[in-house]
Amino acid sequence: MKVLVADDDADLRELIAFTLTQGGYLVVKAADGPSAVRRFEEESADLVLLDINMPGMSGFQVCEAIRARSRVPVMMLTVRGEEEDLVRALGLGADDYLTKPFSPRELLARIRTVLRRRRAEVRQGRPDGVRAYRFDGWELNLNTRRLTAPDQHTVVLSKGEFSLLVVLLGAPHRILSRDQLLDLSRLHSDEVYNRSVDVQIMRLRRKIEPDPVQPRYIRTERGVGYIFSVPVETVY
Repeated sequence: MKVLVADDDADLRELIAFTLTQGGYLVVKAADGPSAVRRFEEESADLVLLDINMPGMSGFQVCEAIRARSRVPVMMLTVRGEEEDLVRALGLGADDYLTKPFSPRELLARIRTVLRRRRAEVRQGRPDGVRAYRFDGWELNLNTRRLTAPDQHTVVLSKGEFSLLVVLLGAPHRILSRDQLLDLSRLHSDEVYNRSVDVQIMRLRRKIEPDPVQPRYIRTERGVGYIFSVPVETVY
């Protein structure tokens, strides 16, 4: 599990990194807003910790940039405890808000809570209030579980295929390992217990790819996992 820590306070950044490393997380660090956005795109973090007051771009701006392309969990860090900051952060899509100073135990506990909640949302097939995902003329409606092709015909998905597609669309442009895909989707469908993730991906490709042999949407990152490689629009 990889966490991006973005804070311009070098001492605090290192302390948070040490705490997370001791907790078993991989850590990526950034000292300002622009580098936080760049590191997020480069490293495919599973969770982001953002200080609100950073040079270049504020934590609010970074959160907004991340939300434009991903539903990865975001936690805001600030020395301020004002209600308007909390409301703004949550309104931009942040998952939690932690006021400095905080203890290492509290930080780890809050991270576990956020990750557990996000996994539950994905497993239920309706992550964080999302109604549908759209990509390249396709639409996956999470209420009806209906996948509509660009020519408006309905593509029937098995439970396992639907569950995996929800996970992939919820994290576009991020490499997801087979273990991550299994963990995020297996409680939603018994099929994933009995058939490999690779088989489910192969079946999805046959249904949505123009050329399943040379996939455009679900690409294989050899030795790592899979990535959904085209832009995805989130409908709330």
